[in-house]
Amino acid sequence: MAQSIELKATSRDKVGKGAAKAVRRTGLVPAVIYGDKRPAEPINIAYGDVWKHYKNGRFLSTVFFIDVAGTKQQVLPRDVQLDPVKDFITHVDFQRIAKDATIRVAIPVHFLNHEKSPGLKRGGVLNIVRQQVELFCPADAIPDHLEVNLEGLEIGDSVHISAVKLPPNTKPTISDRDFTIVTVVGAKAEEAEVKPEAAAAAEGAAADAKAAPAKDEKKK
Repeated sequence: MAQSIELKATSRDKVGKGAAKAVRRTGLVPAVIYGDKRPAEPINIAYGDVWKHYKNGRFLSTVFFIDVAGTKQQVLPRDVQLDPVKDFITHVDFQRIAKDATIRVAIPVHFLNHEKSPGLKRGGVLNIVRQQVELFCPADAIPDHLEVNLEGLEIGDSVHISAVKLPPNTKPTISDRDFTIVTVVGAKAEEAEVKPEAAAAAEGAAADAKAAPAKDEKKK
């Protein structure tokens, strides 16, 4: 299950673009905590503290306890804004999590036993339809990942959500269909094997077309 991690933060009195730029110049990330029927709370967090958790790839599915002057709030990151040029974090939105809440969160999918798939051994290609699956799950029991077993899959086979073992008390946010997670498809290399023959046939036809006018000229 995903861990709950504590982050230290300070209150932010001023809001707006100018104030946010001033905060970033001091090595802090402007952020806001909202939700749970309480007013939004602007805060600042040390850039390094945010970055080290963001770069692990599970930031948006990690529950944090944010400590502002000794008052701790349980939150989940909901949005991370990045500078479009320099690709550094410019703002983070955190949603408060009420006690015993059920939340909606995207969970990454891990694919196991590639070497035990006959289709992949024959040169098939793994076509991943969903890198993540959105689940409703308890806030205090968010899974790190879901596992999809590729053992026995042939070319043309698919794995649907119904075949994936979900943690207790969780369910997909999509409930009206048994959606696809991954399929094994024919390799592109196999599809391309016909192309050299087609090219040769085209070259032969072109050669015949060039030769035809020469024969007519001899007849004249």
